[in-house]
Amino acid sequence: MQVTFYVLAEQSAAASTGSQANELTPAPAHFALACQLCAQLYRAKQRVFVYTADQQSAEVLDELLWQFEPDSFVPHNLAGEGPQRGAPVEIGWQAPKASRQVLINLADQVPDFARRFNQIIEFVPAEPTLKAQARERYKQYRQAGILPETITAD
Repeated sequence: MQVTFYVLAEQSAAASTGSQANELTPAPAHFALACQLCAQLYRAKQRVFVYTADQQSAEVLDELLWQFEPDSFVPHNLAGEGPQRGAPVEIGWQAPKASRQVLINLADQVPDFARRFNQIIEFVPAEPTLKAQARERYKQYRQAGILPETITAD
């Protein structure tokens, strides 16, 4: 299992939040990066499950993906909607029913079902509370014998 943490810079957090606003709730900065990664993984023919803390967060990400780069559509759906096996990118706030290769975790905890995935993507937002939660997740992976990789997001 491969775990990658994307570390967001202070300025990218401020810039992304303003430009990626949603009518329901302003999206956290790492949601915009999650959309970019969904697009890259889709183009690489990977099936992705994006895990969110709750239904509202799932709906915010769903809307961001609908608005994301009009010339490179990312087929996606909320869990339980769409085709029988789901779109290549599925968004949910409960454990996925179908098997997928990649988990993008947008929740503040490591999900119980994380070991079912070959690759896990996590984020370290600039906001102090979210950064502290990311550190806890990092420690949990280390305690499980997994050495996460870190990448500085541009």
